[in-house]
Amino acid sequence: MVELTTLASGLGFVEAPRWHEGRLWFSDFSSRTVNSVDESGEVRRHAYVAGQPSGLGFTPDGELLVVSTHEGHVLRIDDEGTTLVADIGAIYRGGLNDMIVDDRGRAYVSAFPAHVPGQRTGQVHGEPSVPLFLVSPDVGAQVAAEGLAVPNGMALGHDGAMLVVAETLGRRLTAFDVANDGTLTGRRVFADLGERRPDGICMDPSGAIWVGCPFTSEYVLVQEGGTILATIATPDRWAVSCALGSADGGTLWCATVAVTLDEYRQGGGRGAIERCRPGDNVPASGAR
Repeated sequence: MVELTTLASGLGFVEAPRWHEGRLWFSDFSSRTVNSVDESGEVRRHAYVAGQPSGLGFTPDGELLVVSTHEGHVLRIDDEGTTLVADIGAIYRGGLNDMIVDDRGRAYVSAFPAHVPGQRTGQVHGEPSVPLFLVSPDVGAQVAAEGLAVPNGMALGHDGAMLVVAETLGRRLTAFDVANDGTLTGRRVFADLGERRPDGICMDPSGAIWVGCPFTSEYVLVQEGGTILATIATPDRWAVSCALGSADGGTLWCATVAVTLDEYRQGGGRGAIERCRPGDNVPASGAR
């Protein structure tokens, strides 16, 4: 049995954990801040993003990229301030969600369904058809894939040749082949998750995927094809997103939030950063 221990609490709705240079970076929806925490539990605030930060990523040069959800922007944040990298809002009217940055500095950005008048925030009717975006330094923002059932967290294969996307309302992980120019082909189901609705994900060294499942309060490790290798329960709190990383790479970091659906729609939640060392207790897991 793998159990989580709490490293930092008293946070808001936490998302998009990313391990970088000895710290775990994450977004806090409630305070609209980008923060980081070290392995001792010391939390630092790095930036305020008025449009609500979500997906995070680092370029090969170590620059921090941040999704601004409600503005539809991808931003670069450094000691000099904030710079607009891409205005996806100019080509899409829905809010932006998560992001992953590859080793060439290209960013894949997921999105929420475009708002329909009369719907509450977070409410979706019918079968959503949502695009996935690619932001590249030489081209800018473009649609990378269409017709996804609310794309969310993403993971890149270790050689960068495959992108796996969590489709929250599709209850599946979907894989694409990544071409040299970053375009996506070969769409296929990586794993059908049954009744689980995936949020944030990360890939372990074997190629299996850790999946945050908020509405069933669990993290699961799933192989391509759908076999569940391990489950980590998060009773009474949403299992939002996860990342692997630490001094030796063997720590699984988990963003969790105690929240109801109504609280979430109002920007609430009581978040924490938790962690575990799966080690030999979990088949196919390990350090990265």
